[in-house]
Amino acid sequence: MGHKTTIYNDGDRESILAKCQERIQYTFEDPTLLLAALTHASGADHRLASNERLEFFGDAILGYVICEKLFHEFPDCLEGELTRIKSVVVSRQTCAIASKKMNLQEFLLLGKGMAIHGHIPDSLMADVFESLVAAIYLDSGRKTASEFILRHLEPYISKVAAGQSGDNYKSQLQQLAQQEYARTPTYSLIDEKGPDHSKCFQIAAQIGKVAYEPAWGRNKKEAEQRAAHNALTELLNVLNNGSPSVPTPNDSPNPVF
Repeated sequence: MGHKTTIYNDGDRESILAKCQERIQYTFEDPTLLLAALTHASGADHRLASNERLEFFGDAILGYVICEKLFHEFPDCLEGELTRIKSVVVSRQTCAIASKKMNLQEFLLLGKGMAIHGHIPDSLMADVFESLVAAIYLDSGRKTASEFILRHLEPYISKVAAGQSGDNYKSQLQQLAQQEYARTPTYSLIDEKGPDHSKCFQIAAQIGKVAYEPAWGRNKKEAEQRAAHNALTELLNVLNNGSPSVPTPNDSPNPVF
């Protein structure tokens, strides 16, 4: 089912902006910033009038705020674990979910072609969240922007840190791999150690020809979940950095003991 979309004109623009501010629980000193944040390139007179520049800036603010929060909230976590949590929390998937929860699609300024199409892509929903972050930052500063970000994304921090970010890691990896690359992950046994009654297993996840960092577990199920987590973290980093394709294949995974 497609999202409800509003294309507004000068006559009802003020009303739409007022409703949007009520929805996001923030009132702009400069409503033109909100207007820019809601304007997709397809609905702008020219690209500089769209939310693309705000989205660029908002992405950086979002990353900074979440990194600062994680740094202080998890003083005993190493860089790798902090990176894992951050990758999921600031992912475009999470930002799109936050936008949908606020029903921001109701306020978007889109071109007629996109409106006729009906469905609003998650990438666009993620863009508008990041654009709003930048607009709020420019309107009233870092503190208010941070409050907005954490109000909507802080619940995901605790869930991801506890390993409860939706489905299990294997399910998350399968969904992401099929969505982005139309491929299903596979799992390979790399090594096993210990006596028969107490073996540990090392398993690597693979998508196509790309093998990701393997992981050890007390049983194959646990090792597969940890391997899926490694692959998911790396894949999210690749996607968040804008890579359009699967990374360069490795000949074989590098064992980690």
